[in-house]
Amino acid sequence: MSADFADPDIDLMLRFQQGEERCFEELVAKHTRGVLNLVFRYLGDASRAEDVSQDIFVKVYRARMKYEPKAKFSTWLYRIAVNHCLNEIRARKSQPSLAAPINDLMEEPEGENPDARMSRAELQQAVKGAIDSLPENQRMAVILARYEDMSYDEIAETMGMSLEAVKSVLFRAKENLKQALSKYARGSS
Repeated sequence: MSADFADPDIDLMLRFQQGEERCFEELVAKHTRGVLNLVFRYLGDASRAEDVSQDIFVKVYRARMKYEPKAKFSTWLYRIAVNHCLNEIRARKSQPSLAAPINDLMEEPEGENPDARMSRAELQQAVKGAIDSLPENQRMAVILARYEDMSYDEIAETMGMSLEAVKSVLFRAKENLKQALSKYARGSS
């Protein structure tokens, strides 16, 4: 993959490699929120997410000389973040919780009656539970696609997979989600 030189972050990172520390500060300021959101969605613990996000930027700082502009800077950064999250989960040997706002999946109608609101909350919990129950690679691919709005190519780069593998993982994830949420798709209670 060739570098996207229209990405201003690449220039910042290359200047940081040359010793301009303030460029790193700019990158951190620009990407902290996105990394924190990704980590929080994956680990489901706000205080832990802050610590892990800081660890990720420390890794970026230490690995600066290994950076090569083969893709967008954010792809490289998210790959470090994904790998760090996976290592955290393996170390804790626990299932992460998808702590993302499921409200993003649907618009909330105005004037919704209490029964509809209750059904909506039940559906949101079911979606969260279904995503949380996906295998690790499927869950991460869904998070990157849905919540980080990454393209298949970016997901492939971030997760270290081929494009075809990403398509396959997301297809299996969608099938698993359809099966887990089939009761809601049919509109039955």
